[in-house]
Amino acid sequence: MGHSGWVTVKCRICARTLLIGRDIVYYCPKCYKDKDAYFCEADYKRLKGKCPYCGSELKMVL
Repeated sequence: MGHSGWVTVKCRICARTLLIGRDIVYYCPKCYKDKDAYFCEADYKRLKGKCPYCGSELKMVL
C-alpha cells in the first residue's frame, strides 16, 4: 500500500491536489517530465484539451 505521496500530483493551473486513481487527471505527454504538467478536469475543459505551454493535446492518466 504505502503512503499517498506516490500517487499525489498538483494541478499546474489551480494547484489543486489530485490523487491518481480517484480523481480525473490529465497530463501533457511532452511537458510532464520537465514541468510536471498535470491538470485537473476543470482546467482541462478551460484549456479546451490543449497544453498551455506547448499546445499539444492533453492525455488522461490511466
